[in-house]
Amino acid sequence: MVQGTTSDAGKSTLVAGLGRILLRRGVRVAPFKPQNMALNSAVTADGGEIGRAQAVQAQACGVETSVHMNPILIKPSSDTGAQIIVQGKPVGNFEATGFHEYKKIAMAAVLDSYAKLRRQYSTILVEGAGSPAEINLREGDIANMGFAEAVDCPVVLVTDIDRGGSFAHLVGTLELLSETEKARVKGFYINRFRGDIKLLLPGVEWLEKRTGVPVLGIVPYIKAFHLEAEDAINTEQHTTDAQITVCVPVFPRISNHTDFDPLRLHPNVNLQYVAPEGNIPPCDLIILPGSKSVRQDLQHLKEQGWDVAIKKHLRYGGKVLGICGGYQMLGQSIADPHGVEGKAGESRGLGLLNCTTVLSEAKALRRVSGKLNSGDTPVHGYEIHMGVTENHSGLRAFARVENSDGFTVDDGACSADDQIHASYIHGLFDSQESLVSILEWAGASNVDGEFDYEALREQELDRLADTLESCTNLVALGSIVCIDP
Repeated sequence: MVQGTTSDAGKSTLVAGLGRILLRRGVRVAPFKPQNMALNSAVTADGGEIGRAQAVQAQACGVETSVHMNPILIKPSSDTGAQIIVQGKPVGNFEATGFHEYKKIAMAAVLDSYAKLRRQYSTILVEGAGSPAEINLREGDIANMGFAEAVDCPVVLVTDIDRGGSFAHLVGTLELLSETEKARVKGFYINRFRGDIKLLLPGVEWLEKRTGVPVLGIVPYIKAFHLEAEDAINTEQHTTDAQITVCVPVFPRISNHTDFDPLRLHPNVNLQYVAPEGNIPPCDLIILPGSKSVRQDLQHLKEQGWDVAIKKHLRYGGKVLGICGGYQMLGQSIADPHGVEGKAGESRGLGLLNCTTVLSEAKALRRVSGKLNSGDTPVHGYEIHMGVTENHSGLRAFARVENSDGFTVDDGACSADDQIHASYIHGLFDSQESLVSILEWAGASNVDGEFDYEALREQELDRLADTLESCTNLVALGSIVCIDP
């Protein structure tokens, strides 16, 4: 099990890298995260929802995704409330205190999923959540040492030295663990190191002597490295020859912002995220992203004056694309009669497409593939949404797709003047063909058709594994996990 001294210490990255190393050695390995809190998610082959990080880790391990790789997914809908996904399906909305009481039931699901994976794979790489030293959350813990103790699992602790304070983080974390939990910690990883390693070695020697725990690896800072984020939005640009400027307003509850990584990394795209309190600058394309709380985020959009900015953008010939919740916002109304995402009620949409949405208690979770209606361009991706949108007045569909339920259906809508497109499909930009088609519709010229995001993901996983192999004491690691040095 990989645990971290803090959030974003490198747990997800380390699990992905070790998974690729084991895959190269012929080990049948799978990722597992007992409990994840994230608004970036993925649809599994068995028709459920898991954290996006576990889908990336499954790719690193060379296996298909399963709901059992992340049996508990928490999707925050407010500062104190969240939708709880258990083994891929939503079971309800909880306030923080309510979920604390639910943990006993959740632990049963966690152990059930873990047992199922153990029967399928020879090695399981488990990712913790946050820090095991969060003493206020220790009772009933299912995410860190509570799980490790329950299944008798060895632990590796990772820290991010780029933030500073790593020695204090490692020593302090151990000090806050029980004696049996301390005994589980078999090694340390120091992540994102920059500079002359000779200057670090005296500290490493002191750390090992002080704790009795070996440092398994000092992972260098990997420049321009890309791995889809679990939570935080990555704004690093790779633009070298911008042909188009794309703006994405960041909602307070934005979901699946990893949709835009291919745009951020594309050499011809200048992608700009608009801060929740910011103004939308001049651009070619505005994309309204997904949202975990669509009506609340729509209200935020209006309070920021973004609705006025979007209409002005359209008057000047700009293009607008809505994805999932963004699609719903573009319509005439969004009704939530059952209080699925908050207080029951109805909100007036932006009125830019003649469609209406009703949020339902059943969640659509499916993979889709088909063709864009603008031509013969293939598209594939996945749907994650609570609402059903009805298009009126003969709106042209955005795409014609076959879903994992076996049905061929229309997806999304396009305005009569073709300035506005909308879709329920996440992952629109992952494939070369649909990425180029959408960029050209938005006004780009001379788009680099050789840019292949899906190939880039594979290259980055290999680069990560190469880096870990070069800096890890594989003999010491092999004493903890089944690995041939």
